[in-house]
Amino acid sequence: QLHLVESGGGLVQPGGSLRLSCAASQNIFRINVMGWYRQAPGKERDLVATITNTHRTNYADAVKGRFTISRDNSKNTMYLEMNNLKPEDTAVYFCKADVWGDPDQTYWGQGTQVTVSS
Repeated sequence: QLHLVESGGGLVQPGGSLRLSCAASQNIFRINVMGWYRQAPGKERDLVATITNTHRTNYADAVKGRFTISRDNSKNTMYLEMNNLKPEDTAVYFCKADVWGDPDQTYWGQGTQVTVSS
């Protein structure tokens, strides 16, 4: 069973930066896709960014140019560098891991709160 633990959330002023981490309990080398999602109060959980095990990345339009996703297989950790934060980035941020196989398996972390406010 793979466990994911997010950290790095907090309160930051508009224009500020945060780096989120997602630590996995097992080697992430074989995890095909890892991603960050976010959920604001009263809204659905939305994709923020994904990264494959070949380091191909994909971003939501709302965060392109401001957020950077990365993964360090040697540390079993995925990151989300967030710059120029805006109040609309306020949400609980979740990390997700997809392992393709028979059957496919999906794992979620418990989430970390990011609040952007002056």
